[in-house]
Amino acid sequence: MKKSDMIFFVVISLLSRQAFATASKVIYGSDDRIEVYQSENELHKLLALSTAAKILKRATGDEGEYFEIRGGNLVERFNYCPTERFTQQLLSANCSGFLITEDILVTAGHCMTSRFDCEAFYWVFDFRLGDNGENVTHVPKSSIYKCSEILEQEYDPHNEYFENDYAIVRLDRPVTDRAPVKVRTQGKVEDNTKLMIIGHPVGLPTKISNNAWVRENSHFLYFYSNLDAYGGNSGSAVFDAQTGVVEGILVLGEDDYEKDPVRGCNVSKVCADDECNGEQVIRITSVPLKKYLN
Repeated sequence: MKKSDMIFFVVISLLSRQAFATASKVIYGSDDRIEVYQSENELHKLLALSTAAKILKRATGDEGEYFEIRGGNLVERFNYCPTERFTQQLLSANCSGFLITEDILVTAGHCMTSRFDCEAFYWVFDFRLGDNGENVTHVPKSSIYKCSEILEQEYDPHNEYFENDYAIVRLDRPVTDRAPVKVRTQGKVEDNTKLMIIGHPVGLPTKISNNAWVRENSHFLYFYSNLDAYGGNSGSAVFDAQTGVVEGILVLGEDDYEKDPVRGCNVSKVCADDECNGEQVIRITSVPLKKYLN
């Protein structure tokens, strides 16, 4: 391996581990993550088009009308056991985000903490498996955007009391080939509402995860759910599964994995649907979006 390649893989691994350690997630009940092409819900598939992956520019290569997307896999990067799901898929995403206007994207605040996050990463739509299940290695240049500026951001890891966690990002040009998502602008999600998440768990190509609900709904800033999510899902939109309206941003949860004591490799941590702490979701109404939506 070339020295430059070794440096690249070390950098992307450290960045991924940092993002995942900040906001680990877990499987609740059965693993409900599916590929976009596997979904039978046309609304969910449409919403997936407006989901973007934060990918290090060094993890891409210019190939004419396409960018090659590079990265390792779960076994190489995180010592996952080969029997785990998705182990042969490409890992490149560092966080997830979603389009709210033609040129504004929302993600978690801990995903965009500095100008470096704006300058060193692309926001990539269509980082997903093909309709026949083929692994993704190239994405059209038309689906890749730069961060023009971080309009607003809130996240303080040193605050003893948990505060907000969001970032509002302006892209370098309008997105004209897909529609922004709809977001709740007032009130709050009802108890036990069925939820769905779309994003990039552990940096994988886009996954849709359904069959979850609001578990705890008392805090003014966030609620808890039993969404199947991992690090890399940070910044993912959490949708009302029936209406497709965004209810919040996935930011925090249980640890992703635990070590298999016999094999010495990692397996996904699994909790019952009503056990463990639940996945923390910042209410979308806690994010100052009205000025950009009007």
